[in-house]
Amino acid sequence: MQTAAGKLMKVFLTRRIPPEGMKILSAAGVCEVSLWDSDEPVQRADLLKGVQGAHGLLCLLSDKIDAEVLDAAGPNLKVISTLSVGYDHLALDEIKKRGIRVGYTPDVLTDATAELTVALLLATARRLPEGVEEVKNGGWSSWKPLWLCGYGLSGSTVGVIGLGRIGMAIARRLMPFGVKRLLYSGRTAKAHAAEVNGEFVPLDTLVSESDFIVVSCSLTPETQGMCDKAFFSKMKNTAVFVNSSRGTVVNQEDLYEALSSGQIAAAGLDVTTPEPLPTNHPLLTLKNCVVLPHIGSATYSTRGIMGALSAQNLLGGLQGTDMPSELTF
Repeated sequence: MQTAAGKLMKVFLTRRIPPEGMKILSAAGVCEVSLWDSDEPVQRADLLKGVQGAHGLLCLLSDKIDAEVLDAAGPNLKVISTLSVGYDHLALDEIKKRGIRVGYTPDVLTDATAELTVALLLATARRLPEGVEEVKNGGWSSWKPLWLCGYGLSGSTVGVIGLGRIGMAIARRLMPFGVKRLLYSGRTAKAHAAEVNGEFVPLDTLVSESDFIVVSCSLTPETQGMCDKAFFSKMKNTAVFVNSSRGTVVNQEDLYEALSSGQIAAAGLDVTTPEPLPTNHPLLTLKNCVVLPHIGSATYSTRGIMGALSAQNLLGGLQGTDMPSELTF
């Protein structure tokens, strides 16, 4: 489909995307692709310039798409396709007002994120990064009964905050480790929780009774800053805290205090505020805190599928046809 003047529709991509997505856009023959040709985020000024006159925008979580960007794009903009499952970077009220459609990439990263969350939980609980460091720095001497001891899942109580798609996928993977009880909290009880014998409990119960707490909720005004001093003070001092949802769900100053004072045993984070976390951040001085660089969905196949889906969403929005994953809001 072309514009009335017979020209190809202009789309702006805020970053290099996986080749699977680029191939789909090239093969469609309906759009002229303008690309911020870098693996690094687009600068604000370049975003405002690049989006001018665009019919479609393909963006990432790191791009704040607000009224200023929409104004810069102008009235041609029909669709915004984000290469992410999260959409808290999009000013949805403004977007809705202007009748712009939005595509995102849920479901396809569920398995990869769940796998990574389990890996992070195990690495944190069993002190793997610390162990690797000791091997490298000569700290490994003779066998010692209590050296580098951590916490195991067998016979434990696991609490999952947010038993949605990813939370459920995490729970399914943890149960074979011999977890005794699986607690979950959220807005409502979930029928699918029966599959993992999940018990729906108030947040306070989950926090105080769990040996492992996994945060996999979405970011909302209710969950922002939810894991704070009061939250950590209710946790067991042998408990391990893992977050692979959004960094702003956690008050990092309070987490640092809880970890350094021994209020909780350890924490594993795949998300932080800000991202990247400054290398001089206090959390990075702690041995009992494992921080990963937001790699939840980082498998080659998952990123390829995300790239393809974001391209298909973009094309659907440009052509006024169905989008494989359209956000309804």
